[in-house]
Amino acid sequence: MPHTTFTRRSFLGASALGSAAIFVRSLKAADFTFVQFHNQAATSSLHRRLVEMWAAIRVETSGRVQTEVFPENRGLQRSDPAALQMLQAGEIQFFTLMGGILANVVPSAAVQQVPFSFRSATEAHKAMDGALGAYLRQEMAGKGLYGFPVGVFDNGMRQIASAKRPIVAPGDLVGLKMRIPMGEIFADTFRALGAETVTLNVNEIYNGLKTGAVDAQENPLAVVDLFKLYEVVRYVSMTNHMWSGFNLMAHLATWKKLPDDIKAVIERNAAKYVRAQRVDQANLNASLRAGLARRGLIFNEVAQPPFRLKLSGLYAIWKGRLSKKCWSLLQAATNI
Repeated sequence: MPHTTFTRRSFLGASALGSAAIFVRSLKAADFTFVQFHNQAATSSLHRRLVEMWAAIRVETSGRVQTEVFPENRGLQRSDPAALQMLQAGEIQFFTLMGGILANVVPSAAVQQVPFSFRSATEAHKAMDGALGAYLRQEMAGKGLYGFPVGVFDNGMRQIASAKRPIVAPGDLVGLKMRIPMGEIFADTFRALGAETVTLNVNEIYNGLKTGAVDAQENPLAVVDLFKLYEVVRYVSMTNHMWSGFNLMAHLATWKKLPDDIKAVIERNAAKYVRAQRVDQANLNASLRAGLARRGLIFNEVAQPPFRLKLSGLYAIWKGRLSKKCWSLLQAATNI
């Protein structure tokens, strides 16, 4: 097989990745050299499993495929939105991204974040590995992205962590400055509940809470721990209002050029390490409540029906925004 190298477009140029020249020299024996971005910390299970995944792929391909994994999108300005543009352009080849942000390019991906739909992360995984996930992958392909058959890593059920007050009823959100990630569905949800929404990338949340630019944020407990948000919040309300995961995607044109045997190795290992990371994340989120409570955070349970009632008008709007098929697949997979 002829030697293939994804040079400047693979590594964003020396100005963006600094050590790219050294990295390329170290991989010059590889047929394919790739870059993988993700937005989580280097201590996260997502980073660890991605590193393990690509190491296994390197071994199984006898060094033909070598990939460097960059946590927190390697400090890229505009973080996820910028990395998504780079993936579409082929400037990076692999990326993981939450559905709510992906929806800015693939509108149907917003289905992953419909509030109070998935009852658990396990239910969401089943939907993403099944018919709903297959539909989303078809939609991704239309935007130049390749989604993996078992390719959605877990982030977990989202809770509200606040520096100001606990959230018990919908009225407690009125006037609260709530950090949200980029994504229409997040903005619609919290504005309907009376909050003032502020869009920040995940690596900006800590400073936003510390400076008072935001009063609260919503994420799985693992994010509170990994980004040390426990230093700048006091209350954690167990709303379980959304599930979120990280869609593993490839630049479609790059993927299509790969030999079938290489594709098979990557897909097999993606499924293996996605499943392992889901277990990691479930165990972490389950154990964190006690650990965060020991750090002084105050937890409270939340009844969901009043929130669903408050959002009832929005469900009709979201149903109209998503395709009829997408909504029917969501209904088949959940209690929405």
